[in-house]
Amino acid sequence: MQNRGKIPIIAGIAAAILAVGSAGCIQPSTGLSFSQRSMVRLSGPQAALAGKDDTSLDLAFEQSIQKYGPIIKKYSERYDLDWRLVLAVIRQESRFKPNARSRVGAYGLMQIMPGTQAELMRKLGVPEARSPYYNIKAGMYHLKSLFRYFEDAPGRDRRDLALAAYNAGLSRVRDAQEVVRYLGGDPNSWSEVREALKLLSSDNGTLHARVWPSGRPTGGTFRGSPETINYVENIEQYYEGYKLLALR
Repeated sequence: MQNRGKIPIIAGIAAAILAVGSAGCIQPSTGLSFSQRSMVRLSGPQAALAGKDDTSLDLAFEQSIQKYGPIIKKYSERYDLDWRLVLAVIRQESRFKPNARSRVGAYGLMQIMPGTQAELMRKLGVPEARSPYYNIKAGMYHLKSLFRYFEDAPGRDRRDLALAAYNAGLSRVRDAQEVVRYLGGDPNSWSEVREALKLLSSDNGTLHARVWPSGRPTGGTFRGSPETINYVENIEQYYEGYKLLALR
């Protein structure tokens, strides 16, 4: 889409944001500083919507950090995830709304699907995955588990493949990797997998018959590639902006 909105990351957050002490509380004397006011561009279908309400988005960001910053910090350390990437995912998934619900039933800050919720509850031994605390914990665990499927991919490629799987499902990304392999490309390159996602639609039946004995992608045909591609690009842009946040 051509419509792109500039979304300012708030510069007036108090110094206490996301500085978690050993007791798990926020320390007023050490926190996040902004090296400069960051402007983050948004692409894709979310651009027009998000660009209409920057003030409320900034307020939701600040309130979310104040409420959930210690939780994000805690599990970022446990799961070896950059907390700023987690913030970028939450922004894309729910715009920091803890009760957000998608049309397909995904719920919470990290928009976890009902089936995935049940699986994560079992694995983590938690009673539910809808309240902000458990939703963040489960979502971060799920994201980290997706990273493990792409250990052969370098740096940002690995991150983007995991993000694509978080949005579209692991089977879709693995199917796209199979298409890349068939075409003689590098299945660990996000740029190549991104293009192959477009080839999973039912319009490419001849190719599917060559790649899979069943004649269909393992995860079924897929028409959601534009959404997934925009999803990854948006999160990367948010992440670049949030990298300006640094613990003092």
